[in-house]
Amino acid sequence: MSEDVNGSRASIAVVDYGLGNLRSVTRGLERAGASVTVTDDEASLRDADGVVLPGVGAFREGVENAGPLRELLVELADEGRPLFGICLGMQMLLTTSEEAEREGEGDAVGLDLVPGRNVRFSDGVKVPQIGWNQLSVVSDHPIVEGIDGEYAYFVHSYYATPDDPDAVVATSEYGGDFPAIVANEDGNVFGTQFHPEKSGETGLRILRNFVQYCSSG
Repeated sequence: MSEDVNGSRASIAVVDYGLGNLRSVTRGLERAGASVTVTDDEASLRDADGVVLPGVGAFREGVENAGPLRELLVELADEGRPLFGICLGMQMLLTTSEEAEREGEGDAVGLDLVPGRNVRFSDGVKVPQIGWNQLSVVSDHPIVEGIDGEYAYFVHSYYATPDDPDAVVATSEYGGDFPAIVANEDGNVFGTQFHPEKSGETGLRILRNFVQYCSSG
């Protein structure tokens, strides 16, 4: 169990904005040693050692649902609070997505914490991609300790393309390499395109890495 120097478990707030596998994410974080609160309450989010932004669904729906919390999430990230986006939550860390345009919904603006764009897989591969893919770590970050070469579970049709190539922490392959984990320059904002809560021991290791990162902050 991950604990801080005082023996207390890291407190993690899972953002409840109407989209996401809240139960499975919560269970995964608890297994990783965290004290978890599922919330959309500002005070609870401010009090947490780290914040998880889960998500399943469309980009526009995600950013609109999370709209009331946008300024708070950006503020916490700017203050250095660990912010972990999962799947759609990771895509929401970026600036824009082709998905809204493809669906005729115009521009939808993400949190812009990892500047870049989400793009759709090419027409040469089946979408959505569903299944297990191998991870290749390309940059040092506490979240990827011990996972290079391991497999994680993906379900997605779009993937992140950060403006800064150095924002890519790990890649995977599906019709070509794509970013599987991204992070901001300071390292406190990061996201996985895959679902760690559905990725067995690999996912549990990532969640433990996150909890430990929050404990050491």
